[in-house]
Amino acid sequence: MRHAFGFVLGVVLTPALVYGAAWGYVQAGQSFDGTGQQITDRTRIYGAFALLAAVGLVMGVIIVARWASPLVSLVPALALLGFSACFLADPGRVLDLPGRVPPSGDMDFGLRMLLGSGVYAMMGFALLMPTWAPRRWGSGRDDEAAEREYYSTVDR
Repeated sequence: MRHAFGFVLGVVLTPALVYGAAWGYVQAGQSFDGTGQQITDRTRIYGAFALLAAVGLVMGVIIVARWASPLVSLVPALALLGFSACFLADPGRVLDLPGRVPPSGDMDFGLRMLLGSGVYAMMGFALLMPTWAPRRWGSGRDDEAAEREYYSTVDR
């Protein structure tokens, strides 16, 4: 049951991470002037950085959470790495994909830039790491019982 819930949560988190990072990137890029080296819209850049920080926080929780099924991180990792591999094989086809999926507009630019710059591949590899920990695949009950047994013999 834990892995089924982890799979569903991974499917839900995948577009949240992808679109959240893309939207934050676009909003941050539109809120400063690189040539003048100044922030043009402080409210927008604070919101963009808060969203990017939230995406990073969610990724961090997924990576380090011992209670989470490894499928929570495996599903988004495979999606991000799959899109990155497809981009390397046929960039034109993959870069055309954001235009066919809602929402369109500035979000398309963010999706294309993060995919083309390798940021999604980096996110995918970071999310792939927790799936290699054997402890994440177990139920965790055996570890707790062994820990209680160890501490009960130490206290005597």
